[in-house]
Formats: sequence, C-alpha cells, structure tokens
Amino acid sequence: MSAKKLTCLDCGQVNRIPEDRLTAGPKCGTCGAKLLSPKVVEVDLATLQKAARNDDLPLVVDFWAPWCGPCRMMAPEFSKAAQELGPTARLVKLNTEDHPKAGATYNIRGIPTMVGFAGGKERKRQSGAMPAPAIVDWARSV
Repeated sequence: MSAKKLTCLDCGQVNRIPEDRLTAGPKCGTCGAKLLSPKVVEVDLATLQKAARNDDLPLVVDFWAPWCGPCRMMAPEFSKAAQELGPTARLVKLNTEDHPKAGATYNIRGIPTMVGFAGGKERKRQSGAMPAPAIVDWARSV
C-alpha cells in the first residue's frame, strides 16, 4: 500500500498518510491539525513553497488581494470548489498584499490567478475569476 505525503498547512510538517486513510480525516502527527479539509486554507509563502514541493495531492493556489473585486467575487466559488473536490486536491489561498514576495516568486502578473502544483512542479495557471464548476474541472486536470 502506498502513502501520500501531505504538508501540514498549520505547522509545516510533512506527513505520510496511507492512501486508504485519506478519506478518514487524517491529522498532522506533530500538531494534530486536519491535513485535508473541505475548507479553503489561507497560507503564507513558506508553507506554500514547502507544500508545492512535497505534496503528492494536487495543490491549487488562489493568489488574491482584499482590494481586488474579482478576487472577492471568486472567493465563495473557490470555497464551493474545495468542498466538491474533497480529498482529491487541496485548495489554498495566498494574500499577495500580506506576502508581496509571493507575487515575484511565482511571477503573478494579475489577480486572481490560480496556480496548480503536482509532483513538486507548477503544472497549470489561470488568471481571472471563475465559477465553481470551472474551478473544479480545472483543478481535476492539474
């Protein structure tokens, strides 16, 4: 049986979870936080970089800012998509205003921008607000 690596989005610890336990609400072995949540999690740049590099599940990041109208319009759609995707992908948000280095690090030219990571590499990116069904389809193809 193979295990999946997941970075705890609270403490940054990399955990190995048996594949058949992914739907059983796995928790971080270090801090006890849920590793897979149907809710979107806000992350910082260091946590994003570690998760993008190490995680075996697709990681979809919404780069956004509080002053951005399209970002605010897409936020509830991104949340709906996270609930629908469940344990097949993790959806996170990174506030580019709080973490300005993230924009330069990932070459973000406009927001909202979604970036999909899998296997330690960026696989896809999409700029502009999208409805939940389109986000789900996009995330499934990462």
